Amino acid sequence: MTQPIYDDAFLSRIEDALRAALPRWGLSGESDLRLLTISENATFRAHDPATRRDVVFRVHRPGYHSRDEIDSELAWLTALGREEVVATLTPVPQTDGGLIAELDEGGTLRHAVAFELVAGREPAEGDDLARWYRELGAINARLHLHARGWQRPAGFTRKRWDYDAMLGEVKLWGDWRAALGLTREGRAVLERTATVLRALLDAYGTGEDRFGLVHADMRLANLLVEGDTLSVIDFDDCGFSWYLYDFASAISFSEHEPYIPTLQAAWIEGYRTVAPLADEDCAMLPVFIMLRRLLLTAWIASHAETPTAQALGEGYTHGTVDLARAFLATYDAPAMAAAGRVAS
Repeated sequence: MTQPIYDDAFLSRIEDALRAALPRWGLSGESDLRLLTISENATFRAHDPATRRDVVFRVHRPGYHSRDEIDSELAWLTALGREEVVATLTPVPQTDGGLIAELDEGGTLRHAVAFELVAGREPAEGDDLARWYRELGAINARLHLHARGWQRPAGFTRKRWDYDAMLGEVKLWGDWRAALGLTREGRAVLERTATVLRALLDAYGTGEDRFGLVHADMRLANLLVEGDTLSVIDFDDCGFSWYLYDFASAISFSEHEPYIPTLQAAWIEGYRTVAPLADEDCAMLPVFIMLRRLLLTAWIASHAETPTAQALGEGYTHGTVDLARAFLATYDAPAMAAAGRVAS
């Protein structure tokens, strides 16, 4: 298990370091600075009464993204905003023009970036979620079309979210075997599920029509609704993966809810208003949902200090095992006759 880092002392140090750096973005020492969220990174909001500016800061988790990876994320984000592909965050440069700052946190350098505040609220279960997932499907299609045609700048580098990175040897978000409350029986179920997922994904392949640059974390917390506008924020996990993985990430932590098929149908409908989406691709959505669920189970185990992990705990693990059993009832026989069902 990854050693937790977001204890009170660590948060206090990075807040102090960020406060000292506020003048780099033209913010005064009178600015109110408060923590918004802790997930992969720590996010703060600053309000400067002197200039009436509101800026959101992301202080990066140590050891996760390199400076080149952060620079590449900002390059795509800037291109998406400039070409009006999606309503999203606008990076705020420092007074010297740079987008990435280095903060001295107790003698250790941390990367930090700033964004203009985006108006809106997170969609809630009481909303007409199907409406917003229909819009999200259209947004995903536009993102995917842009990713296919965009000339990436030299040196562009982002993580590759394939099977090895998620569940295989690399384990970017930890090992699901360390999941909270996982029993011996549950482990056996998840071991079989991981094996079946590999077979199905290997058969589906990573051709350029199926695999490319994606957002990779479009969960509700990264969506903002304001009037008729749906904004997508937090491209911190963008990288190279299956295009359909974007839907799986969009229902993060809700994979078990009975309304998910309705959201899936709405997402597909919205996607097809912008770009084609074959039935054989849609048939793979449950595979990506199970892949994401198992990855999130590992994330909770390796990020136990975060509020999300603490709120979900062992219950999420037990739910993962239940979903895996249902998944195997449909997709293992064995491994869909060596994954012939989804072969190109």
